[in-house]
Amino acid sequence: MATGKNIRTWFNGTWHEGDVPIMNAADHGAWLGSGVFDGARFVNGLTPDLDKHCARVNRSAEALMLRPTVTTEDMVEITREGLKAYPNEAAVYIRPMYWGIDGDITAIIPQPETTGFAICLEEIPMAPETASATLTRTRFRRPVLEDAVVNAKAGCLYPNNARMLAEARSKGFANALVADAMGNVAETATANIFMVKDGEVFTPIPNGTFLAGITRARHIANLKADGVVVHETVLGFDDFHEADEVFMSGNMNKVTPVTAFDDTQYQMGPVTRRVREMYWDWATGTG
Repeated sequence: MATGKNIRTWFNGTWHEGDVPIMNAADHGAWLGSGVFDGARFVNGLTPDLDKHCARVNRSAEALMLRPTVTTEDMVEITREGLKAYPNEAAVYIRPMYWGIDGDITAIIPQPETTGFAICLEEIPMAPETASATLTRTRFRRPVLEDAVVNAKAGCLYPNNARMLAEARSKGFANALVADAMGNVAETATANIFMVKDGEVFTPIPNGTFLAGITRARHIANLKADGVVVHETVLGFDDFHEADEVFMSGNMNKVTPVTAFDDTQYQMGPVTRRVREMYWDWATGTG
């Protein structure tokens, strides 16, 4: 599913031009969903936290009982080689991925000895700084580890996210603010979530129902270094209605201001602007 342009694919030891076939119809990943991926960004010649994204895809593979076949260091080197084909001003989405090929005698358990691997580079522009999102509630919730592989960035989790997004869009909103199994706020359908109240920043505490993102961690570190108090805590929907600012955090666009949660309206406030500024200062080494 290509969403961008100028695609390059690393597969079977070399780079290929275009969106090349990498999976067979009978592969475990195609049939039974044993696929994981991660996403990093190339922007203005920079690859922020690329090593952390490559390390996480290996952890995700292990969570799905797949055996990683490429080290973090080699993955970073392969990616940087592939990025040489793009100009520095290009915005590229970097997607390393693993999938199961063979199953056991029942076909259900993927066999770690045969694991597919590829990296897809896809030119996708960053959202403009004026971009924002609106949120609403959804009846769908984040699963727990006993129900799903929530400790992995796994493709099999995304149909649930798609249901959340479809419901939100049917109500006229861009995204959904999602609860965990206990009814507390976990994240949105596509990204981690932060809110600001009286100059302090709050974000749901990682409780095993969502991935605490790499970009999320970077924002928390930058805020604390800037002297801002950050709370990782249990948050309810009422907390977000009472917030002064709300913003989403994800690899694709780093910071997305939220302008509404149902009938509650927000402005893009000073903390949200500062978070974006600090991220790019850190990425460029000027912070």
